[in-house]
Amino acid sequence: MRLRRNRPPAADDSGAAAAPPPGPMVWTAADLPDADDAAAAWADQVVLTGAGQPRAGNTGGPAGWEARREDVSQPPGAAGAGIAEPASADGPDAAAGPEPAGGGPAGRPGPRLKRTRRARRDPWRTAFFGVLALAIAGGAVWALLGSSLLVVRHEEVTGNHLVSAAAVRAAAGIRPGTPLASLNTMAAARRVERIAQVQSARVTRSFPDTVVITVRERTPALAVRAAGGYALVDGAGVEVRWSARRPAGLPVLRQPPPTLRGNAGVRAAVTVLGRLPHGLRGLVVAVTARSAASVTLALRTGVTVVWGSPGQDAMKSAEVAALLRTHARYLDVSDPATVVTGHKG
Repeated sequence: MRLRRNRPPAADDSGAAAAPPPGPMVWTAADLPDADDAAAAWADQVVLTGAGQPRAGNTGGPAGWEARREDVSQPPGAAGAGIAEPASADGPDAAAGPEPAGGGPAGRPGPRLKRTRRARRDPWRTAFFGVLALAIAGGAVWALLGSSLLVVRHEEVTGNHLVSAAAVRAAAGIRPGTPLASLNTMAAARRVERIAQVQSARVTRSFPDTVVITVRERTPALAVRAAGGYALVDGAGVEVRWSARRPAGLPVLRQPPPTLRGNAGVRAAVTVLGRLPHGLRGLVVAVTARSAASVTLALRTGVTVVWGSPGQDAMKSAEVAALLRTHARYLDVSDPATVVTGHKG
């Protein structure tokens, strides 16, 4: 805050304005009636130094002199408080000259001094925050890897129907007490997928102490006749389970290939069955698939349907539904644009 107060020059006997005194001139607080209470409480005097020149329009103090207090909050005797500066024609502050390198006006620290002080404090501040960050990171690592708080205590198994939860846990091979952060979930899932009935598995962490194993089991789609019963296989030709009797609603795969797993004909047959309308799907009792392009369906009504390869299933299904109203016993819809019918079975 700046408090300025100008005084008119004293007149001599001739009525002309007197020149400013050569030495310092002292004003008391009474000469600064516009100063606020805080300044007047301790500003007993303001010393004007230097020599100024008369300037037009100055009133209230010696010509060319201005009383300036930089900061009324400074205590008496503070550096730079109460020092008046001569005013030049360019303005009240022009005569002060360039700011010193180490400080600003009225004893305030200059930008360079502030930067120097800040630079002295910054290394200590940087070091402090660096040590703090290392401590936090170390605590986090200890909590995840070294502490007994976040370790495996429980294993939950979901999605299983054909395989017992105990068999899934045994296949996963996760030891109790293993830190959750260091658990290799992908390796555990691959071990679970070695179970024949499991198509896929996913292992996830559930903090603070649980591992969740989610399995997707294979779904039987065909029954393959074997000694003493039926092997129930899925679309990949993998045996899901064994049954002494043929399960209701599961078509029998006739003339099965020597190797079921990964066979293209088995995969095509299961694909065709999955795309049939529900009504037509319920009529299928057996399937033959010597190759992926020669799928044949045997219906409960004694009708044989040559389907061909998977594809254009909606059109083929519509043709079969219309032709079943006839007395045809043989339907070839492998090319739905040219349907062949006959009475051979």
